[in-house]
Formats: sequence, C-alpha cells, structure tokens
Amino acid sequence: MPSDKEKRPEENLREILSSFFGTKDPFRKKNALPPKTHFSIWYFLIVFFLLTLVQHYLFSPKVETISYSKFKQSLTEGQVSSVTIGPESISGTIKGREGKRDQDFVVVRVDDPGLIKDLDEHKVNYSGLYQSKFLNNLLSWIIPLGLFFLIWRYAMKRMGPGMGVMSFSKSKAKVFAEDGTKITFADVAGIDEAKEELQEVVEFLKTPGKFQKLGGRIPKGVLLVGAPGTGKTLLAKAVAGEAKVPFFSISGSEFVEMFVGVGAARVRDLFSQATSQAPCIIFIDELDALGKARGINVMGGHDEREQTLNQLLVEMDGFESNKGVIIMAATNRPEILDPALLRPGRFDRQVLVDRPDINGREAILKIHSKHVLLSPEVDLRKIAARTPGFVGADLANLVNEAALLAARRNKEQVNVTDFDEAIDRVIAGLEKRKRVMSPKEKEIIAYHESGHALVAESVDHAEPVHKISIIPRGIAALGYTQQQPTEDRYLLTRSELLDRLAVLLGGRVAEELVFGEISTGAQNDLQRATDIARSMVVEYGMSERLGLVSYERERRPMFLPESFNASKTYSEEKAAQIDEEISRVIGEAHQRVQLILSERRNILDNLARLLLEKEMVQGEELRKMLGKSDPGV
Repeated sequence: MPSDKEKRPEENLREILSSFFGTKDPFRKKNALPPKTHFSIWYFLIVFFLLTLVQHYLFSPKVETISYSKFKQSLTEGQVSSVTIGPESISGTIKGREGKRDQDFVVVRVDDPGLIKDLDEHKVNYSGLYQSKFLNNLLSWIIPLGLFFLIWRYAMKRMGPGMGVMSFSKSKAKVFAEDGTKITFADVAGIDEAKEELQEVVEFLKTPGKFQKLGGRIPKGVLLVGAPGTGKTLLAKAVAGEAKVPFFSISGSEFVEMFVGVGAARVRDLFSQATSQAPCIIFIDELDALGKARGINVMGGHDEREQTLNQLLVEMDGFESNKGVIIMAATNRPEILDPALLRPGRFDRQVLVDRPDINGREAILKIHSKHVLLSPEVDLRKIAARTPGFVGADLANLVNEAALLAARRNKEQVNVTDFDEAIDRVIAGLEKRKRVMSPKEKEIIAYHESGHALVAESVDHAEPVHKISIIPRGIAALGYTQQQPTEDRYLLTRSELLDRLAVLLGGRVAEELVFGEISTGAQNDLQRATDIARSMVVEYGMSERLGLVSYERERRPMFLPESFNASKTYSEEKAAQIDEEISRVIGEAHQRVQLILSERRNILDNLARLLLEKEMVQGEELRKMLGKSDPGV
C-alpha cells in the first residue's frame, strides 16, 4: 500500500474532486459504503466570505466617493437633494440630469463652519448620523477571541487526540501490534548467550500452559544490562517479534513531566493498557532515568521522579505473573538503580548484553552487509579482528561509512580499501589532508609516530603494528599508529602492561633522542601511561613495595569511563608511597624505551623519512626493515 507521502495520481484526483463536490466521490462504486462526513468550521467561513462578496458587488447600491470641492459645487448648483452628516463623512444624493437616475455619494467631512448655512440656503434636506460604539467594542472582543479559538482548534487537531489538555496522564508508549514487529532473533547476532536467556521468555508467551501445569512461574521482569550500542533495544524487539505479541515501547524519561502526579498516572495507564492486551511485552528503555535510587535528591523532599518510581514498584508488585505480561527494561547504569527494582519479584532476571567477541563481530558484520555489494576480496573475519571493542552500533556505522566512501568514488563494489579507511575514520576521526603544517612540525610528528611503531615491534607482548600515519585526523590527532590485535584479550599480565607502557612512551622518547627537546604532542600518551601505572600499583597489586593490596577507589559506572575523583581509603604516608611507585614504574619504562630506540636509531631515521615522503606506511614495510615476518590474523 502506498504511504501518505507517495499517493497514486488517481488518489490525488479523488481528493481534488471531493473538495469540489463535497463528500461524494465520482469514482466510488455504487455498492460501496458512503464515507463519513466531517464538519469543518472552514466550510462555514468560506461560504460566509462568498456571500459577503456577492452582496457587496451585486446587491449593494453604487456609491461614488467625490471630493469636498465637488460636493460644494453641486450644492451651489442645487443638485444635492439630501445629506446625512456623520462624524467623519458626509453622504447624500445628487439629482440626476437629463432623465438620469440620482447618484449616491460619500465625501470625507472637513471642518466647514458654514456648511449648515449653505444647506439651509439651498433648502437641502439634511440630518445627523449617530454611530453607537457598542457594536465596535463588541466586535473588538469577539473577533480576537474567535481567532484564538480557531488557532487553538487547529493546534489540537494537529497534535492529535492523544495530546489534549486532559490527556497528560495518558501513557506515551508506542504500541506495535503482533505483526508490527518484524525483527526476530535472526536479525540479532553477537550476543548468543543473551538470546538463549530470552528464549525462555518467548516460550512462555507462546505456550504459557507448559510452565503453569508444572507450577513454574515466569520472571515478572527482565533487565537488559550492557554498554551503549550493544543491542539491548533490538533484543527486546526481537523477543516480541518471535513471540508474535503486542510490544509497548517507552523511554524512562517520558514518564516524568513538570506536572505533579502525571508520571504516576502514566504508569497506571500503561499497565492498564498492557493488561487488556495480554499476552504482551512492556519495554522501558533507559530505565535509569526513572529508576534512580531514592533518597539521593540533594534538595530533599519527595520529588515527582520518586513518586513515579513508587508507582512503578506498586504496579509490578500487584502484577500477577500468569497474566502473560512481561516487563523488560534496558540500562547501561545498573549501579545507580534503586535496590527495590532489582529484588526477586520485580526484575528477577538480569541479562548481560556484552560487547561481542571476534565471532560475534563477524556475525554482526554479515547481517549489516547483507544488502551491501561487497568485493570478493573483502574478508569480514579480518575486519572483525581489526575492530576489538566495537559494539553492534559501531559495526553498523562502519559498514555504512565504507559503503558511502565507495559510492563517493563511483565504485561498483565496496572493497578492502573502503573498509580500511572507514575503520580509520571511526577510530581516529575525519582525515584533514588540507591542514597547513610547517616542515619542522611534520618532522616531529613523523619521529613521534615512528617511535611508537618501532617500540611496538621491538617488545614481546605488544600488538603488531598495522599502519602508521602522519595525516591529521579528528579534533587533536596530528598522527597515529594503529595496532591490530591478533586475538581478543580479557586478561593482561604484568609483562603485557609494561610493554604497553613502553609503546606509549615511544613517541616522547623519540623526540628527546632526535631533537633533544620535547613537545606537547605526547600529552595523551602520558595520561594513558599514568593511568596504566596507577592501576598496576593501586588496583592490581603489581608493586613489590606495596604488596598484595588493592587500594579501593570510588565506585564508578560499570559501562562508562572511570571517574576522576577517587575516594582515598589510605593514609597520607601510603599515598606518598603510591606516588613514588607510579613514578618508579614510568621511570623504568622510560629507560627501557631509551635503550630500544638508541640501539635502532638507523631504523628510526629511515622510518621517519619514509613517513615524511609517503605520509602513511603499512606495518609490513616496518617489519621488512626489522627483518621480521608478518603475523597471521
């Protein structure tokens, strides 16, 4: 069926004809039911306007506007038969000449003290005109009020029936019918464990008797927990699509309004609608906007959000599990949720939607590239290996960027080069080849990136270098060294952390060694190196001096970057020892990197010159300089 924006020509013709012939459709079949008629105030206004025009131009007498001098001349000649004197104008009748009919006239009144005397001399029948201001005052109120009423009526019709003044308490949930949710588990990849957990929910919605006859009780609520972009909302829609049940979707922030009590009323209305359409699924996205722990309001009192949360808790408590209504919610901040939400009987089950591994990333890439024309040389397995830490949303954006780049270059297929550039764009930002840089700065950047790359290929546990570039990208990246992991890692040893420290310090040491001077380009490298060293000392117990002690830091969001303000749980003396240990770890890594780059100074110079010439060097060329073989993916 065509949408409203894509109507067929014959439908447009019907609308035009119906506007002329009323509700009758000349193309409608005889046996078809007559369409419903809708009265509109615009019809009345159009008819009133047409009648006014007809009366004004056809039935009203012709009145000629003349000048005051002509009026005085006609009066002197005795042609004026009658006059009506008003406060601002004078109207009357001039006698017709030679058998012509009399002509009505109107003239603007001027200050003429002798007018009455002239009228008496020529024996003209005259009278005064009194104008009541009551009608004018009345119209000055009625017309604005009428316009405001029309504007209000138009706005209410545009907003729809669910947006009226008395409908604030109505739930804003979007309802998808049984056939409205086209997404199934086949459209979800990379989170197999989460899909298996939710298969039980699908089976209950399809065959509830299977569980009820054994006395089993399905969980009332399922909380999807995971980083942004991992597919929590998509997974909830897939559950509804698999079970073929109605799907109520709403965001946690849509419950809370500026009016007191509206949020609680919307919660009641949502659960009332869901009960009437059971079996169904209620999905609340971004639950942390609504379910934040109570009692942390700095202003005190019982605010509107807490009242809404209380109503949600009451509704979930009063919900009978055998009604066939499943409540699903998603959040990326489970640590701030109210404990009452997470107890058994409410959100009984928490499903972790984690970042996909290499197999999951490959499966996600296959789904998103299903309708993309890929070159035969494109290996999605290699692309998945180059994108560790990417979630489903990142991979979808990657495929789209590669397709856009290929289309921009008028290619017939998306090839490896397009994916390679798309990965650089997603990770490092937009390329800035036109940025003007001095030769000295370009040389510093070339040696800086060469230092990173050379150290990465010289230590034992660093990831192999994939690409080195001195082309500026993003907001502040003047160059970058991209490393390609050979496998997904979940644990890091002390040796691997020390090697990462060495790679981060490689750029700064290369500047010291070649120029005898340091620049501001190593700021981000030093920050990351300090974070690694601090974590080794404070969190992982990798300091022989401090022993096997983990110094607690502030509880931070599970899926968000760590917070900067750490709460100290140790003495000032211990804090001084921690600072000394961090400096020692970084200092030893600095000495190690100095030794590596000093021994391979010739390769460092050759690589920097190659970078200045080509602006981009692949990892294979660096390994050839070092006499190493390429690692397998």
